[in-house]
Amino acid sequence: MKKIDRYILSKYLTTFFYCLLLFTAIVVVVDISEKTNDFAKSKLSATQIFMDYYIGFIPRIDAMLFSLFVFISVIFFTSKMAGRSEIIAILSSGVSYNRFLLPYIVGGVFLSAILWMGYYYVVPKANLKWGNFEAAYIQGPASTESNSGSYKQKLYFKIDSNTYVGIRGYDTVLKSGNGFFVQRFKNSKLVYNLRADQFNWDTATEKWKLFYAMERRLDSISERITNEKEKLISYNFKPRDLRKDNYLKEQLPTPELDEFIRLERLRGSEMLSTLLVERYNRDAIPVSVLILTIIGVVLGSRKVRGGSGLHLAIGVVISVLYILFGRFSLVFATKGNFTPLLAAWTPNIFFGLLAFYLYRRAPK
Repeated sequence: MKKIDRYILSKYLTTFFYCLLLFTAIVVVVDISEKTNDFAKSKLSATQIFMDYYIGFIPRIDAMLFSLFVFISVIFFTSKMAGRSEIIAILSSGVSYNRFLLPYIVGGVFLSAILWMGYYYVVPKANLKWGNFEAAYIQGPASTESNSGSYKQKLYFKIDSNTYVGIRGYDTVLKSGNGFFVQRFKNSKLVYNLRADQFNWDTATEKWKLFYAMERRLDSISERITNEKEKLISYNFKPRDLRKDNYLKEQLPTPELDEFIRLERLRGSEMLSTLLVERYNRDAIPVSVLILTIIGVVLGSRKVRGGSGLHLAIGVVISVLYILFGRFSLVFATKGNFTPLLAAWTPNIFFGLLAFYLYRRAPK
């Protein structure tokens, strides 16, 4: 690595991390001002609030804005270099434009890898910590009249191609419920039926404990009935699978999310498209870091009369367009017939083509 590479790479990384810390501090201050009353009502110490809430909140926000921080940082320091005629001097010395881009690409790949690892393991754990605090102290106790809170009603799903499970009511916090039944069919005929008045999750055995369970096994000529006061039984769903909330997909590390998607596909879940978009986004969003880096370099390296201000204005517009593309793709995938894979990668495809077009037109 030559001196010019170290110079550009150090500028890239220091500007990015400075931008990240600055915006994070601003977001935290705004969030504290909005939630002061909630924190006061929780009666938790400042240390507890930081450890239980902001340790989860900060990685969540940083991951959401990571690509945009990269984009703004690249435009800012590159336009400063262009304004001081440093880029003209570099290219005039015989360095090709592709060679000039190399340290940017190295920095982009490095930050993409950090974000990719974060989305796979760190951010889901942070989302879980943040979500638990929100549920306990910010949102307040959930109503039992709807499925929007911790109490779920009238759940019905498949656990394999022939077996269905139904639940009248389930508390996701206590991990217990009532009105549990299982039905298994063969050739469109009921061959097995299980019902239990109450049930809960047994953490010691990691199985479901049923209370006052009755099993019926049917064939063409007979029926066998078994009654048990308590029954431990294992199924291919766990307490997390019964939550069915909007935050669950964001709180699962990628290996667990892959397994959850496999089971939801088997069950024919309606939330499968949303889960797939979340899974594909964990690979697509880190790639956007590299794409936006290239766009930022090409735009920022032009020496224009407006200087950094004009470049930053263009950067803000492109950032807004990128966010809008992502939102539209998500809506079309979850509410329409848009393929989840395309929904996750469409912003990258569009802005990748834009990056190529701008690169071809860049003065070299």
